[in-house]
Amino acid sequence: MRRDSTLATIMTALVLCIVCSVIVSASAVGLRSLQDENKRKFRQKNILEAAGYSAEQIQREGVTKLFENIETRLINFQTGDPAEKIDAGNFDQRVAAKDPTFTNSIAIPADKQTFGFSQHERYGRVYLMKQDGELKKVILPIYGKGLWSTLYGFISLESDLNTVSGITFYEHKETPGLGGEVDNPDWKALWVNKYVQNSDGEVKLEIVKGKVVQGSTDADHQIDGLSGATITSQGVSNAVRYWLNDGYRPFLDKLGSEPHG
Repeated sequence: MRRDSTLATIMTALVLCIVCSVIVSASAVGLRSLQDENKRKFRQKNILEAAGYSAEQIQREGVTKLFENIETRLINFQTGDPAEKIDAGNFDQRVAAKDPTFTNSIAIPADKQTFGFSQHERYGRVYLMKQDGELKKVILPIYGKGLWSTLYGFISLESDLNTVSGITFYEHKETPGLGGEVDNPDWKALWVNKYVQNSDGEVKLEIVKGKVVQGSTDADHQIDGLSGATITSQGVSNAVRYWLNDGYRPFLDKLGSEPHG
């Protein structure tokens, strides 16, 4: 077969395609474990930030070491009990949330679909920060619809299960400079020491339009709205209130009755 023939050219291109495909596939498989590890550490880093650790402290002491103080539980949202028969290590909450058979998902009543979804996962992970066996904080994954995307994050509560100690978002596609300001450290700092419930046990935590009126009756439950991002602000507010009022309520009620320390 002549080297400059059409068949030779086709065969050379075919061999190159096969070789490149093998190299790309092998690289993808070889790097998968590293990618999974990086995703796990990124998630853990955000949990630690929500719990109140500074970026400097996390970098100085390391994610792995600091996360030794965090206990992970997989719970049943409906009962608040541990999901003992579920393989926590391999359980994919995002896949479960879309389960059309409702084996691993829960249908949400129409009047409670304010955070943008008609169903969510039946089981979910929660994170308990402890010191010498004593509960210090609980970190709860949250998500809800914003303007352009679903925002995924964590909110942290003090051991009284009512005082916010931090919030962070690790995935969203909101507009930079507007809805994207959910990542602004100054805005996230406004959440710290706000109260979830009022004296009657009602969940009142919310983002308001504009600035919080200091000294008003509900000021301790309110956070300044994001300028120019009303829909994102409302989306975050709805998500936080759904998860703290309905999603995690059975778990929080049972956690509050557990002996700690």
